[in-house]
Amino acid sequence: MTTKQRAYLKGLAMTIEPIFQCGKSSVTPDFVKAVSEALEKRELIKISVLQNCADDPKEIGIMISERTRSELVQVIGKKIVLYKQAKNEKNRKIELPKAAKKQTI
Repeated sequence: MTTKQRAYLKGLAMTIEPIFQCGKSSVTPDFVKAVSEALEKRELIKISVLQNCADDPKEIGIMISERTRSELVQVIGKKIVLYKQAKNEKNRKIELPKAAKKQTI
């Protein structure tokens, strides 16, 4: 993912509310499954890490992105933003900016 695409997704993420909360039990298989299903429907989601969660939000973000095969867009404070392009063409809502081609001299 390019920095331009990441910046675009960060801009979109500013307007959405967290749909999941990661608490004391941290990352469970059921939690990962629910996040994966939400990513297929929405493509871009925000997760809030609660105060009673002992794990680091950045580590949680990396763990969830690996298990859901998604992109970790950003972690700000206790908010995690994830992106994954929907497999189903009908569910695709986000059109990422094209990656710039490198020029050779």
